[in-house]
Amino acid sequence: MSLLHSGLSQQKGSVEQISLHCSEGTLNWLYPKGALHLTLSPRLPSVAVGPGGSSSGLITTCVKPSEQFHGAQLYLEKDGVLELLVGDRLESSPPPRVRCFSRLPGEKVALFMQATPHQDISRRIASFRYELRGDWSARMSLDSNSISSEDACRPCNNTEILMAVCTSDFVVRGNIRSVEEDESLRAAVIKVKSTRVFRQKYTIFNSNSRLPSWGEVRTLLQCGVKPGPGSFLFTGRIHFGEAWLGCAPRYRDFQRTYALAKAAQQIPCELPVD
Repeated sequence: MSLLHSGLSQQKGSVEQISLHCSEGTLNWLYPKGALHLTLSPRLPSVAVGPGGSSSGLITTCVKPSEQFHGAQLYLEKDGVLELLVGDRLESSPPPRVRCFSRLPGEKVALFMQATPHQDISRRIASFRYELRGDWSARMSLDSNSISSEDACRPCNNTEILMAVCTSDFVVRGNIRSVEEDESLRAAVIKVKSTRVFRQKYTIFNSNSRLPSWGEVRTLLQCGVKPGPGSFLFTGRIHFGEAWLGCAPRYRDFQRTYALAKAAQQIPCELPVD
């Protein structure tokens, strides 16, 4: 969903109510004036199952402000308390970071955008992208201030691996060719040469044939991923158009785990493994 809103139609000091029903989208507020109260009402299952196999019904929201975010401040409103997510930017300010937060079913959470006074609002645009996910694992989040290295980087257990195969946005077998650092995202960019694409929600790897293709998968910098030999099964989420790593067992370990679970009739979904 892409929502375009203009402050020219608002009275100074007014607050306009807007409901965001889609699970992802973009909001562009042109010539900010007054304020916007954004209610988060995603059309998600009441109980969502994430790659960790849990079903708490937790909903995680991430917002990614544009690099030219100007003219407003963005707050998280939770239980009547405002927390600043994105401040109004100066031309010399560094790009704003992605911010993520979670809520439980029934918990009242909203976004509040307040215009900052400017003599000339003609060049002010407050724009951001957002995503809402059911039961999103902490390892998928970019807002690493609230994530410990232990939570973000620990290896998945067998149950989590089997669930990740069923619920991830991409499932790819491949090799790590190189790892680069993206300091702006505080992320490691893993260059992957894929040998088989089992599934992908968006085209990250070319899946038109079984020929090898290249793609990029990101993970948190503190996880210390290094290039090396061996074949892995990469799973994870597409986050603002980029692939982020979830579970990534060595492929031979996944084959053994999958075979044992299949023999015990305990696999949550089928995968055509070699």
